[in-house]
Amino acid sequence: MERQDYHNSFMINVSPKVAYENILKVSQWWTSTFKGSAAKAGDTFDVTFGKTTVAFKVVEAVPQKKLVWLVTDSHLDWQNNKTEWTGTKVVWDISEDEKGTRVDMTHVGLVPEAECYKNCEEGWNGYVGESLPKLIASGAGVVYEGS
Repeated sequence: MERQDYHNSFMINVSPKVAYENILKVSQWWTSTFKGSAAKAGDTFDVTFGKTTVAFKVVEAVPQKKLVWLVTDSHLDWQNNKTEWTGTKVVWDISEDEKGTRVDMTHVGLVPEAECYKNCEEGWNGYVGESLPKLIASGAGVVYEGS
């Protein structure tokens, strides 16, 4: 069976620079509990959703083109396999054509067989498919406001 990592993409009428810079504003499209930096290779950051925590390291950062975030630690409080995200990667690819800028996000390792796939797919669809484009277009995303 071919692996089917979670993927989401959207087109938006801004420059690749604007799209890239907004992806870096994690606290404005994903969660207000963001701590750290996602700007350059070697940076680390954490996100928290209640008792769920995920730690990332930026392993690749090519401005206006690509970002790769490695999950270095995870505690998904609501499921049996609490460390299921550990070792997965969130890959952002940004490209431009005559129609605008395309943003592709692939969560490598988040596959349909994963315990959290259904819930995580729903979450990513909301944050990457809706909140991030809204932030880029209007300056305000819809973020998780938690502790």
